[in-house]
Amino acid sequence: MLQISKIRENKDLIIDRLAVKNFDAKQAIEAILEIDSKRRKTQNELDAVLNESNGIAKQVGELFKSGKQAEANELKAKTVVLKENSKKLEEELALLETEQHTLLVQLPNTPSTLVPKGKTPADNETVHQEGEIKKMYSGAIPHWELTAKYDIIDFEMGVKLTGAGFPVYKNKGAKLQRALINYFLDKASAAGYIEVQPPILVNEASGYGTGQLPDKEGQMYYVGIDNLYLIPTAEVPITNMYRDVIVKEEDFPIKNCGYTPCFRREAGSYGKDVRGLNRLHQFDKVEIVQIQHPDKSYETLEQMREFVAGILRELELPFRILKLCGGDMSFGSALTYDMETYSAAQEKWLEVSSVSNFETFQSNRLKLRFKGKDGKTQLAHTLNGSALALPRIVATLLENNQTPEGIIIPKALIPYTKFEIIN
Repeated sequence: MLQISKIRENKDLIIDRLAVKNFDAKQAIEAILEIDSKRRKTQNELDAVLNESNGIAKQVGELFKSGKQAEANELKAKTVVLKENSKKLEEELALLETEQHTLLVQLPNTPSTLVPKGKTPADNETVHQEGEIKKMYSGAIPHWELTAKYDIIDFEMGVKLTGAGFPVYKNKGAKLQRALINYFLDKASAAGYIEVQPPILVNEASGYGTGQLPDKEGQMYYVGIDNLYLIPTAEVPITNMYRDVIVKEEDFPIKNCGYTPCFRREAGSYGKDVRGLNRLHQFDKVEIVQIQHPDKSYETLEQMREFVAGILRELELPFRILKLCGGDMSFGSALTYDMETYSAAQEKWLEVSSVSNFETFQSNRLKLRFKGKDGKTQLAHTLNGSALALPRIVATLLENNQTPEGIIIPKALIPYTKFEIIN
């Protein structure tokens, strides 16, 4: 959530920056500032009434001590009127604060000045690409056919048990999933991330804290009887561990990682791009999260990007890194890099990770702060990234490494799979 103080101080700049996300904020900003003016005026009036009431209360006490009961009772009568006024002003203030907050949470985060302009994924900027794109042999097939051929993922059984987008992993497919999860967690631990195993159900406060609510409630699975949400990513519970917390500046960077299943309704998704593992309603992912000093968050973002790139290198996958344009960014991000691997059998790039800096957007909602060397309390910066999401990694591993004899396992994974080939 954008800070109201920043909006007051940088109104035109914020409107211009949000336009990069193709969001016309002028009307909303004007309404927010108008409410804020009324709110501050009401707050000043309330403060004045309360100060006067407190002053009179002291006078009444002194008059009673002096035996001047008539004068004391006369002043007490005045406090009754002041209490009525203060109650009315408190009610007005609460309504104005609610109205302002409702508008504020509908504003996306302002993108960094590093974000390129654009409306669609076609406008994203490729900042890096490496790895050889393999030429497949004539009998190469996409992963949804490979999984049936080697009996490692059963999509039809998933439909029977739950519905489309909930595959059943089996045999070496299940072992490959487990191997990748352990491999990703070990890589994150070696990089200094503290592993946690968070809940996969969160309350409204957690969904609000990281920006999924009220923006993405339609994409989240909701457990109505308990008023809980299935997590779309481990980012939500891990980042919310620091909700309403004042951290120590010397503890930066705070680094956590965690594996969870993730759940997304993916409403409106259809067509060839959702075949097989390309888009699921339930999938596994290892998430990395950092809480960082504002002065170092963009340096940290580059480090997180390189960390993910290092894993893709070890997996021997061709990949590219995209800097997302304003129109393709998430609601809460200030700058996002997407990592994509090339699917040789499908002949297209598949997104396997996003690494983002949210600056103070989440921490303002979370009230996640730190005390600086000057003694002042400031909002921290939050960052997170997929390291990595499994479905499309599995898809490209299967497709790119297929041979007439079977699917070759990358060397880095063999200690985890305990086998070298799926055949």
